[in-house]
Amino acid sequence: MSSLVIVGTQWGDEGKGKVVDRFASHADVCVRFQGGNNAGHTLVVGKEKTVVHLIPAGVLHGQTVCVLGPGVVIDPKVLVGEIDGLQARGYLSETAQLRIDERAHVILPVHRALDAAREKGAGAGAIGTTGRGIGPCYEDKAARRGVRMVDLIQPEFFRERVAGILAERNLLLESYGAEPQSVDAICDEYAAYAERLAPHITDTVSYVAAESQANRRILFEGAQAAMLDIDHGTYPFVTSSNTLSGAVGTGGGIAPRHLGRVLGIAKAYTTRVGAGAFPTELTDETGERLREAGGEFGATTGRPRRCGWFDAVVVRQAARLSGLSGIALTKLDVLSGLGKLKICVGYDCKGTRFDRMPASVQGLAEARPIYEEIDGWTGDLSGARAVEDLPREARLYIKRIEELTATPVTLISVGAERDETILLRDPFPV
Repeated sequence: MSSLVIVGTQWGDEGKGKVVDRFASHADVCVRFQGGNNAGHTLVVGKEKTVVHLIPAGVLHGQTVCVLGPGVVIDPKVLVGEIDGLQARGYLSETAQLRIDERAHVILPVHRALDAAREKGAGAGAIGTTGRGIGPCYEDKAARRGVRMVDLIQPEFFRERVAGILAERNLLLESYGAEPQSVDAICDEYAAYAERLAPHITDTVSYVAAESQANRRILFEGAQAAMLDIDHGTYPFVTSSNTLSGAVGTGGGIAPRHLGRVLGIAKAYTTRVGAGAFPTELTDETGERLREAGGEFGATTGRPRRCGWFDAVVVRQAARLSGLSGIALTKLDVLSGLGKLKICVGYDCKGTRFDRMPASVQGLAEARPIYEEIDGWTGDLSGARAVEDLPREARLYIKRIEELTATPVTLISVGAERDETILLRDPFPV
């Protein structure tokens, strides 16, 4: 049971890439278990910044095998481009370092086209999708007409599956005033991707099971976060997959009894990209300062992130849903010099106090944060390597987060660099 699951606890962009990279150096296998290239994990090593969208963040460590599990949806064009970019920088030199599950579903051009057409047609009601075709691909998967990676490398069957999808999807595209897609064009383009990716396509479920039985250290890497989970998030402003630790069983292909600890990543404040309620959002000078100091612009879309105070209601709910063993608190350094800080401890919904996230879209939109105020601190935290190196006020802030979420903080990030980290406990089971 030497495994570690890493998930986001807010609305994504919590710094999972840095934390995964931090522990991937001790992992034998790094498994991505859901989502697609709508997520971007930023890794900073020295002066070099690397952004990965599909390949697990463990790719920077040559000894770590990277796995795209059956729960991932894959855009072959994006994946091939990512492989080329990494190889040009000296990574992924061995074919066996990247394994793609044969059951993972394939994103087609029609999925991207439909995603964009729907968002355009929704106008003010758009949900803020990245337009990468993730949702339409998961729709076809659920409708049992999707294309899987194993189909991609069987040309005749691939053509048959694509034709079946286009028979319906082209009608939808035309209803939005968009151009229909061509079976021949898709098959011609994807034949080249099939040739490139074929050596990586395999049964990763059996591979991960064998590694688990051999007591290898396995890191399961989630994308997005708890509040974007399709069942438990702020629906309908969510992603199209399950983002909680429970999704590892299906998306990674491993029985829950073989899982070890679960580490939740939380920013020391809160951010969100796209539409949807955000109770602690700051639209004032403080929110802008957080955005600039934290570099809060999407790694995938480049969109500015909405910023607000730490929401303990959100993280407490995420901790319960994913069964967190600990919290990795990121970007604590960004709060330096802000003066008084606030932590949301509950919501006032028209006179009724909520200590959880309301399920109602309208209820959440009307929720007003109930704040506790806490003293801030000044100074550069990037040199801290132990909790004792932090200002007293920063330590009290961390302690209050632990109390409100009923979860210990086991890692603190005080800067973007890999080594600008305080590790309180090795998250891997021993």
